[in-house]
This record gives sequence, C-alpha cells and structure tokens, in this order.
Amino acid sequence: MLTTQTCLVTGSSRGIGRGIALDLASHGATVVVNYRSGEAEAATVVEEIEANGGTAISMQCDVSDYDEVAAMCERVHDRVGPIDVLVNNAGITIDKTFTNMTREDWDRVMDVNLGGVFNSTNCFFDDLLDAEHGRLINISSVVGQQGNYGQANYATTKSGLFGFTRTIALEMARSGSTANCVAPGFVKTDMLDIVPSEVQEKILGRIPLGRFASVEDITGMVSYVASPKSAYMTGQVLSVNGGMDW
Repeated sequence: MLTTQTCLVTGSSRGIGRGIALDLASHGATVVVNYRSGEAEAATVVEEIEANGGTAISMQCDVSDYDEVAAMCERVHDRVGPIDVLVNNAGITIDKTFTNMTREDWDRVMDVNLGGVFNSTNCFFDDLLDAEHGRLINISSVVGQQGNYGQANYATTKSGLFGFTRTIALEMARSGSTANCVAPGFVKTDMLDIVPSEVQEKILGRIPLGRFASVEDITGMVSYVASPKSAYMTGQVLSVNGGMDW
C-alpha cells in the first residue's frame, strides 16, 4: 500500500511515534526514524523494521531547532531522497497547574510541540508539494479538544495544530497533496503509565469504550491517511479516542 512512499516520523524512537514508524514500514514504506536523544531506541526501531524486510534509517535532530531540522533535511535527501509523508509526532509535556507554570515551562512546550511542527513542515514542504501522494499528518490529542487539568501549555499546542492543519491543507491543495490531523485519546504508553492509578480510573470513566487506546489503535489511522486511499480527504481532524465527547 505504501511501497512507493518515503515517510519521516518525528519523535519515533518510542511510544506512539515508534508504533507509527513500524506500521508504515509494515505497509512497505521507507521510513526515516527521527529522534532527539534516544539513539539506542531509534536504532532498535530501524533494526526491527529491517528484520521484517523493510527499509529504514535513523536521523538525530532536535525538531525545536530550525537549523538542526534544515540540516536533517539535507541528510535525508542525501540518503533516501525527498520524502512523500511527514508525520509530525514529536512532543513533550511539562505538567503544572497554571499558577505554578513558569514562562520557561510554557515556552519549552511551545518550542517543541508547535515550533517543531513549523520547522519540520517548512523544511520538507517542497517535498510534500512535489510528491505524487504528498501527505502531512500532524499528531494532536484529545487534550487539545477538551483541555486537561495541569496541561494548559500542552493543550494549547495540541489545539493549535487544528488551525495549522486546516490552513496548510488549503495551501497544499493546489498540488493535490493533503494535510490532516490525527487526535488520539489516552494511549497506553510510558507517558500514561506515570499517571496515578486513581487519575487513570477517572479518565477511564469518561471513555465510552471503557479502555485506553493501544498504540495499534492509532497507527492504523495514520497509515490510512498516509496512503493513496485517503486522497480526497484533507483538512480533517480525525479523533481516535474511544468515543470521548468534546
């Protein structure tokens, strides 16, 4: 399904990003595994893809630094050529109630979660416009739709992706390329595991399907959006949240 596609997934050494990279590769895509500090974890992702007959490379880069992203773009072009699919997945949390949140806490989350999306999209934008099936996929969150206690910075960045996606979709449309946003609910990853059990129980009570998402619940949607089958869908926010109302 994706045998002609080259896909770059930011922040894909672990968590949802790792799952996205593995799933794209399982559908035949060549995958660029981006990481900031998890070199060993990224290498493991590449090894797993290659062990299953796929093609992947790893690329170190802090997406919040524009110069680093521009340099990564050149390295990607040298190694695998232009990309067809960009998955903006990299993100961080610094959770505090607003009264305790510093400007540094605010700026750091903005720099990675929104600044990183700008940097990566800007550097690879021409690739996406020129690709036969260019796909920009931004990974948001149900927190961007609902808000969440102690996450004013994170929620703001994730809701900001909705407006960014819809606007870029309009600007990409002339080339036939698309931009969409996938907004997962609460997913069983290391990030959720550190949430106190009593808080997890309260969250579960708000999910009609009665369970947290698996990584695989999210990756299937991303692979569909990355594929030629999604050619007539653009500017959409695709909620994968177990039925949580927003």
